[in-house]
Amino acid sequence: MGEGQSPRLGINHTAVAELETEVLDWRHKAVPAAQHGRTAAEFGSGSLRLSDLQTPLLTLDAAALTGNVARMARWCAEHGVRLAPHGKTTMAPALWAAQLEAGAWGITLANAAQLRVARRFGVRTLMLANGLTDPSAIRWVADQVAAGARIVSWVDSVAGVDRLQRVLDAAGAGSLEVLVEIGGRGGRTGARGVDAARTVAEAVRAASRLRLGGIGGYEGALAHSWDEAGLSAVRGYLGDFRHLHETLAGDDTYETDEVILTAGGSAYFDDVVEILGPCAGSGVEVILRSGAYVIHDDGFYRGISPLSRRDPDAADAFVSAMRFWARVVSRTEPGLAILEGGKRDLPFDEGLPIPLGIGGELGQPLRPLPGAAITAVNDQHAFLCYSDELDVRPGDVVLLGLSHPCTALDKWTLMPVLDSVADPVDPVVVGTVRTFF
Repeated sequence: MGEGQSPRLGINHTAVAELETEVLDWRHKAVPAAQHGRTAAEFGSGSLRLSDLQTPLLTLDAAALTGNVARMARWCAEHGVRLAPHGKTTMAPALWAAQLEAGAWGITLANAAQLRVARRFGVRTLMLANGLTDPSAIRWVADQVAAGARIVSWVDSVAGVDRLQRVLDAAGAGSLEVLVEIGGRGGRTGARGVDAARTVAEAVRAASRLRLGGIGGYEGALAHSWDEAGLSAVRGYLGDFRHLHETLAGDDTYETDEVILTAGGSAYFDDVVEILGPCAGSGVEVILRSGAYVIHDDGFYRGISPLSRRDPDAADAFVSAMRFWARVVSRTEPGLAILEGGKRDLPFDEGLPIPLGIGGELGQPLRPLPGAAITAVNDQHAFLCYSDELDVRPGDVVLLGLSHPCTALDKWTLMPVLDSVADPVDPVVVGTVRTFF
């Protein structure tokens, strides 16, 4: 176990803390030139306010981050399931540490490059929610497992099983723990249906260098709404998932005393728990992989999260922890202003940004923008349409709510964390979050 490694939390806190010693400069676009040369710790020490920063800018809210992590941990504990949050949402070791400290089973990631980031920061228990097919990645994972890490990956075909076996055989490596992935028609990866998945499971059982540890899958690829059609697709898939588990358990196919059943993004985790939750216990762990909840948003997840579908402002709902600030750079047509932030700075794949307010400068009170909307984004600009009676001028700061944290944080190497509780108008910078995409 490396220096700073926590046996309880499974992350190297010394490595995470060292991020605070990074000297900030031109590589960190959220940092004004006047602050270059300061360390991340100095930048987030409370000596700066929002008004000391520059636009365009993505900020995070300290209270929202803390509250969202605690809320999800509490929900999982109350429902008797574990959580391996999908770390690809943030790729932020400091946030992973907070999630692990709140009781997470481990961290989920999507590819070998992301796994390497996690191992650099000492994360010991990892789930790769994907299949391993690249030979160098397979060998590297085998080496990490031999060194003491637990990395659970997925496989969804007999051909995938054969490939893993051949590469591990050639490398003389030990065995890998894998989950058979079940998918659904029209979905993404995953063996299509119970029979196909059962065939894959039997192939894993027959492979000398693989161990069948359970079942993985992702219901979120099958629906994008919580209307009757969307929920029917999700629940039908989860029914197949449970049937596969009951079949494999009945046939004594698993090769572990701790079977993992894992599904659940940030949109349908309540359905996952309702259908798969009764399987937990007696050597079976049901593990959710929700990742977007820690940041949440003002768009897609605000409307579909199980904790906010019916009332996005409910006391137990997640709260968006991200805000985007952009200035008006042009206003040459009536009712149209061009903002300085675009596709290189903010997400647009799950809905365009939402105007929340406008002010003269950062750190000044905002006034509402009734009826205003972002109608399009270019690489570096956004189109703000508004009614003629609104006063919008070049240099004004527009606050935008965003949709989809997974494609927001990947555009920023470092984000200031604000304390908006003490001062919601001109909050203090109380920290930073460093990402590794």
